[in-house]
Amino acid sequence: MNSPHHPADGEVAAAPLSSVERVAGARTLRVVALGGGTGLSTLLRGLRRHVLAPGSDPGPAQITDLAAVVTVTDDGGSSGRLRSGFNMLPPGDLRNCMVALSEEEDLLVKLFSHRFRGGGDLKGHNLGNLFVAALTEVTGDFALAIQLASKILATRGSIYPATTANTTLVARMDDGSEVRGETKITASKRRIVELTLDPPDPVPLPETLHAIGQADLITVGPGSLYTSLVTNLLVEGVASALAGARGLRVYICNLMTQANESLGLTASEHIERIYDHTRAPIFDYAIVNTAPFSAETLARYAAEGASPIVPDIERIEALGVRCIAGNFASEESVVRHAAGRVADAVLELGRTTSNLS
Repeated sequence: MNSPHHPADGEVAAAPLSSVERVAGARTLRVVALGGGTGLSTLLRGLRRHVLAPGSDPGPAQITDLAAVVTVTDDGGSSGRLRSGFNMLPPGDLRNCMVALSEEEDLLVKLFSHRFRGGGDLKGHNLGNLFVAALTEVTGDFALAIQLASKILATRGSIYPATTANTTLVARMDDGSEVRGETKITASKRRIVELTLDPPDPVPLPETLHAIGQADLITVGPGSLYTSLVTNLLVEGVASALAGARGLRVYICNLMTQANESLGLTASEHIERIYDHTRAPIFDYAIVNTAPFSAETLARYAAEGASPIVPDIERIEALGVRCIAGNFASEESVVRHAAGRVADAVLELGRTTSNLS
């Protein structure tokens, strides 16, 4: 094995004893994934193929319980229109996670993902979002509507909104100004310094805290640093539940910097910004991409002011977080995490630290 500061691609460094003790003896894994946006749904696609099918025999590092905890602060697009028009939480990120975890026929998945292109009031709306809106009106309960929609899609896991409270993101920017609402925050040209929720400390679903407490493996990311990750950690009790969790806690670092959220930030600085909000260390491991990108990709992102996140491994490990370095990127029209490779690395951590062989 290489030096712990530079693990080989796909190789898992030895876990600290405390992490081993937290998950020792487990033959299968209970996994919780926190996040939002395309990052979380991409990860879930990779994890889904490891979920134990009903009636099958368990094997090493297979998932018996998978739960996704999803941000609900979006106020733009179809989700934003439904949020303001129907006084409901935004369903978009949750719907993406349902589709990612679905084992149903391709047609049903395509229907849930379909966005209306015609004119009129339906233009721009997503069928899955409208379906969740209908279920919310019928049941009077947004969380129950998500459960029912997940059942229809036969998802391989549970999906929970981070909170059912109607909260607004509030960002303090580097010039001292305050910007309210996710859409305005992401459109701002200023850098985010601190994020809060209004009203503060919204209550999570009891299922969320229970899932975190029972999990063998917990992931945070990938996703927009503030508007997909930090926002979940501001929900009352979530950060403290992660700080005290018995399961292995893994941060999946983004691949590229993002305007006003992370421009110029290294991988370790992403973790530090998260810790600024959680007020406590919540990660045992970080999965960090060290593979180079093509010149075409670098040029395309440079035109937007973005660049690959610097994997400053020694600074990450100085924070008490062990690194798994490797090639975790997929280069297409947009750079995404390679869902299969990331899921394999995460579950290899669970298998190794649980002595599952």
